[in-house]
Amino acid sequence: MATPNELTAMRRAIAISAQGLGTTSPNPPVGCVILDRDGVPVGEGYHLRKGDHHAEVNALTAAGERAEGGTAVVTLEPCNHHGRTPPCRQALIDAKVSRVLIAVMDPTSRGEGGAAVLEQAGIEVERGVLEQEALLVLGPWLHSLRTGRPHITWAYTVGADEDDGDQVVSELRRTHDLVIRRNGAIEEGAPGGHGEDAFRVPAEPIREEPAKAVHDLTESGARSVLIEGSENEAARLLADLVDRVIIDVPSTPPSSVPTSASGLLPEGFRLENAGAFGLRTRLVARRVGSRDH
Repeated sequence: MATPNELTAMRRAIAISAQGLGTTSPNPPVGCVILDRDGVPVGEGYHLRKGDHHAEVNALTAAGERAEGGTAVVTLEPCNHHGRTPPCRQALIDAKVSRVLIAVMDPTSRGEGGAAVLEQAGIEVERGVLEQEALLVLGPWLHSLRTGRPHITWAYTVGADEDDGDQVVSELRRTHDLVIRRNGAIEEGAPGGHGEDAFRVPAEPIREEPAKAVHDLTESGARSVLIEGSENEAARLLADLVDRVIIDVPSTPPSSVPTSASGLLPEGFRLENAGAFGLRTRLVARRVGSRDH
């Protein structure tokens, strides 16, 4: 069973893994923390983009020889195949760690899986450590694998359809692989963030062909897509595929007359979170019956 110190390390791994959102796709955003044999954190790392080192290798590089006999705490099962980089399970074996804690098992793992190979090498492996918390970051990636299309978020500020007034859109852009602008144009959320040869931004804007639009978004390598602005035709065309809605609502006086009698949430969505963000209230809703993981 994971110790309190190891749980703290896993939450740190989850936190740093989120720094890869918007750039790692089609790979998953993963974080890793290395504890030495005394349980002291000596290295951490996350995956930034396809073709770059994975989280485990970055963490082991920082830890150096202090990883020997220690514990690797990682948000996703270490990979078990040679791709653009060597398998991470071998890097952990070569570093002579004695224990590996994993939050989420990788459904794309090749062969018997990285965890099984680690165990065969005599390394203790514990699975499912803070899995639900890790899914806060890995959920959209897993959703994309399960559905065969990107996870789609529609975000806007009520009454603000200009770029400089839509704070929620500005905040979310860089955490999504692709953004569908109000004019239908598609661009990277973090321009150039995926690298030159691992990702392809669809050249054609969203038009009256939902099936083709979804195909192009998927083929780009995107795992997450953001539709910006309340007045965006893409939100209508892809309405049946929107998984999450994030809405900022301007503040009002304690006693006031409603400006609109219409509902704030699109039909078929359930409110999951509401909180104050500066002078606005932020609503987060998910489609009824859907899940990110």
